[in-house]
Amino acid sequence: MQITDIKVRKLFEDGPMKAVVSVTFDGQLAVHDIKVINARDKFFIVMPSRKNPDETYRDIVHPINAQFRSVLENAVIVAYEEALEAAANAEIEYDEPVAELAE
Repeated sequence: MQITDIKVRKLFEDGPMKAVVSVTFDGQLAVHDIKVINARDKFFIVMPSRKNPDETYRDIVHPINAQFRSVLENAVIVAYEEALEAAANAEIEYDEPVAELAE
């Protein structure tokens, strides 16, 4: 199974949750609402989950082994860092002074 696309849907500045991401596998299966978390100076991902009646959470979808989890986590974190850089560059371009129109 190959990761064919990663879309960073939303970025957050405050709090430990830094992004919400969608990942497409083999161009045929999309997994939405993967969260990028920063805690204790480390980034990791949290898979989409739902709340159970006993107030615990259960993943809706998740990697079956540690090797694929690592591949997925690394790919998502790289995509997050690229989106963060692109957002910073877009902000810099937006804040540049606009040339005055000739009178």
